[in-house]
Amino acid sequence: MAKRINDSTPKQDGFRMPGEFERQEQIWMLWPWRNDNWRLGAKPAQQAFLQVAQAISEFEPVSLCVPPTQYENALARVAALGRDNIRVIEMTSDDSWIRDCGPTFLVNDQGDLRAVDWEFNAWGGLADGLYFPWDQDALVARKVCEIEGVDSYKTADFVLEGGSIHVDGEGTVLVTEMCLLHPSRNPHLSKAEIEEKLKDYLNAEKVIWVKDGIDPYETNGHIDDVACFVRPGEAACIYTEDRSHPFYKEAQAAYHFLTEQTDAKGRRLKVHKLCVTKEPCYLRAADSIDYAEGSIPREEGEIAIASYLNFLIVNGAVILPQYGDEHDALAVEQVQAMFPDRKIVGVQTAEIAYGGGNIHCITQQQPAV
Repeated sequence: MAKRINDSTPKQDGFRMPGEFERQEQIWMLWPWRNDNWRLGAKPAQQAFLQVAQAISEFEPVSLCVPPTQYENALARVAALGRDNIRVIEMTSDDSWIRDCGPTFLVNDQGDLRAVDWEFNAWGGLADGLYFPWDQDALVARKVCEIEGVDSYKTADFVLEGGSIHVDGEGTVLVTEMCLLHPSRNPHLSKAEIEEKLKDYLNAEKVIWVKDGIDPYETNGHIDDVACFVRPGEAACIYTEDRSHPFYKEAQAAYHFLTEQTDAKGRRLKVHKLCVTKEPCYLRAADSIDYAEGSIPREEGEIAIASYLNFLIVNGAVILPQYGDEHDALAVEQVQAMFPDRKIVGVQTAEIAYGGGNIHCITQQQPAV
């Protein structure tokens, strides 16, 4: 049985969160099913998730966790893909954002694997969380750790989502003030105290605080829509010069801020520009989404956070969102320039954006040891 570690921290024990670009063992995903979040009974979302899983499975295994009522459906759909490295695991969950409710995996220099099980409150708890209850999502990290036999650190007094952090694996963490300082996360902690938590549980030396994300209402501005590390010393950041684009102000501010920053090793960051969609992405067919007490209702025409930056780095590839937008090909070209040694695989994921996230949000990497 996997142990819960309560009397030390990863930093004390010599464990760190590796960069996403480091070697991976597998990718974890959760199955979408909520009729009050996903359009058309979640069927289009399920198809999009399957296409993401299929793209990843060309490069490494996928573990897809599925609630009991959807288990047979998911088994059949995965079998139809003809991939033998996508396993389907029965697991109850409240929704499908494993980046945020799943474990953050850690490694040490001896080849051991551990994880952090952050406190999860559905992006804001009773203040402005997206649904209630969230008790099953809060168990996902522990369930994954039990399946893999991985010991974990539980942060009982510290709320964090995996999409709100990016690391370079060499001591630097990227976050946004908008999310980590939001009153619905850790109002009992100061900015300095939050920074110490990050350093202790990710084994970091420096936190770079981007001011704002582009999703203030749902995730309260996760960093994984805005910027990430592509390798030590180098970051990618969304960028546009179109003043009418809804992400213009935040993209400009983040890019110019990051070009002035140094990492934990003292290197001035090299920042690669990544375009935004030419046209904003808006939710359609919202009337096919069920109303449910305790969930934030979705409305026709609300902006979907369609960011090319919400990609996933896997072994030998980058799985990149595509939206049927005029800038899709440009995004592929720009990401290929950032990752010359990796294959860039585009997947149409507007359907996932309609639900509130994208490829990075629906995946969680388990590093190889």
